[in-house]
Amino acid sequence: MDDLKKKTTAAPAEMSAEEVMQKFDKESNKREPDGFWGYVISAICILFACFQLYTGIFGVLDAHLQRTIHLCFGMALIYLLYPARASWSRKSMHPVDLVFAVLSVFATMYIFFQYDELVLRAGMNTETDIMVGILGIVLVFEAARRTVGWPMITVALIFLAYAFAGPYMPGIMAHRGVGFDELVSHLYFTTEGIFGVPMGVSSTFIYLFILFGAYLEATGLGKFFIDTANALAGWAVGGPAKVAVLSSGLMGTVSGSSVANVAGTGSFTIPMMKKLGYRPAFAGAVEAAASTGGQLMPPVMGAAAFLMAEFVGVPYIDVVKAAVIPAVLYYTGIWIGVHFEAKKYGLKGTPREELPKFGELLREKGHLAIPLIIIVYLLVTGYTPMRAALYAIALTIICACLRKSTRITPKDFVNGLINGSKGVLGVLIACATAGIIIGVVTKTGVGLKLATALLDLAGGQLLPAMFFTMITSLILGMGVPTTANYVITSTIAAPALVQMNVPVLAAHMFAFYFGIVADVTPPVALAAYAGSGIAGANPMKTGVNAAKLAIAAFIVPYIFVLAPELLMINATAVTVLLSMITAILGMWGLSLAMIGFCQHPLNILQRIVFFLGGLCLIVPGTMTDIAGVAVLVLAFLWQKRNKGGALTATGEDD
Repeated sequence: MDDLKKKTTAAPAEMSAEEVMQKFDKESNKREPDGFWGYVISAICILFACFQLYTGIFGVLDAHLQRTIHLCFGMALIYLLYPARASWSRKSMHPVDLVFAVLSVFATMYIFFQYDELVLRAGMNTETDIMVGILGIVLVFEAARRTVGWPMITVALIFLAYAFAGPYMPGIMAHRGVGFDELVSHLYFTTEGIFGVPMGVSSTFIYLFILFGAYLEATGLGKFFIDTANALAGWAVGGPAKVAVLSSGLMGTVSGSSVANVAGTGSFTIPMMKKLGYRPAFAGAVEAAASTGGQLMPPVMGAAAFLMAEFVGVPYIDVVKAAVIPAVLYYTGIWIGVHFEAKKYGLKGTPREELPKFGELLREKGHLAIPLIIIVYLLVTGYTPMRAALYAIALTIICACLRKSTRITPKDFVNGLINGSKGVLGVLIACATAGIIIGVVTKTGVGLKLATALLDLAGGQLLPAMFFTMITSLILGMGVPTTANYVITSTIAAPALVQMNVPVLAAHMFAFYFGIVADVTPPVALAAYAGSGIAGANPMKTGVNAAKLAIAAFIVPYIFVLAPELLMINATAVTVLLSMITAILGMWGLSLAMIGFCQHPLNILQRIVFFLGGLCLIVPGTMTDIAGVAVLVLAFLWQKRNKGGALTATGEDD
């Protein structure tokens, strides 16, 4: 009986970073063949990188041709790297995967070699064209299944079904229907389907930024970020948790996946937090919330920034500027949360003598951060993202050579090309699948219909419309990669807010935020589950804690829709500064309410008062700011009368 009790109450087993990536991030579950097939895959990756660098330097091809070759390389690599079945060997090539790779080359290169005739036929596709189009669409779906999983495929299949079921749909959702051949032609032989805007962005900006990230990683920048965060914050109250927040935020500037960020930095920070005394569920939650915020952190934002610029029709730098203040507020909320969690349980930092010295780090490896600074400067001064990324790649290699310890060898240079090509595959196929969704939307007008339905449900009121858009984005974002996440939510959810005269950029950012927050929102919270795996904690408790830490992400989007100056839309320096100061004070109040501790533990009424005061300060307006300050001052004085000190972290529950 005692043995049974021990088994049922035992904590979940801890997982390595590699095990976490394989379980929660399908993009990382690649085949690593030896011998001949290893060389073949490496050669294809190098050719892929050379094609992208050549067109980046000397000019891209015609849009359809550029995207076709990009998809050809991508799908061939996906079928060679990702086995059809999880049980198949990761060290040898299965004949079925080889057949799929050859078919994918045929289906895409058909467009390349028949391009002039396809243009002359101007949509009058032959029976052969249709057969190739069907093959290409099926291959895109299968490649997406292997790489990004079922959630995105399910959404795309629902849209395909809607295209055919239009005449049988009720009310506002009805449409005349789309013929089979007509839909295949639209999705595969135009630039409004698979080869649409998302694929265009993937074949230009996104690839080069991912290659840039691969070279940054090769120089040891990730380790430099973690060491720097340790030097700056490791000694403070709750030091390792603050290291997790800071390092994950820094890694977010180049990372494209919240799960990858959790595995990369969490393998260092989560054990440190547990050693200090943080509850396992909270340790995993800190890393999950901080890593998810990396997708909201400029300048890359999980590659969604490039798509947002194209969809909204604004310069890329405007998207980056708009994302700055919300990202700062997000990380401020997490930082305050981990600080007061540490004070709540009396958790100290790591002794300074055990930490790296910031000055020494800066002298030894500070040059590695120069390309990040330069790329931001280039973007601000008007360079195109492609040109800025090319200069940044060259500068990364040059800067790495400034010191022997960080120097990139010829082998490292070649591996950078290979890793860049492998790293883009998940984004590439997500963009292709997202193109199917967009193709159905443009053919049927379902985007406008869904927006109208949301507005009807909200009774034409902005706040209910925002709430329903939030729920829609959270559901659509579950288990979907960042880039595809944005495409789906911006296509389906954002138009409802645009119809209510919300600025287009604010509407798209709103939908994007809630799509990303799905990574820490139970029941499908992939980043939180990845963090729980490393921490050996209960996944659901980790998800709940992560959602509490990420409270800013649930509130700030409402605020920047009501007050677009937070996105630097039609704002002056004074309004931006005042909005930011009051919002940070508001985050302080909200975080105290979530953690339940200030100088002493807070009772339920005090937590409610802190929450209301913080909310008033985040909501724009002079009267709400005055009320928020008054409420927080009263709440602070009230809690000072409490008796009691730090608690003891003996369990997983608050």
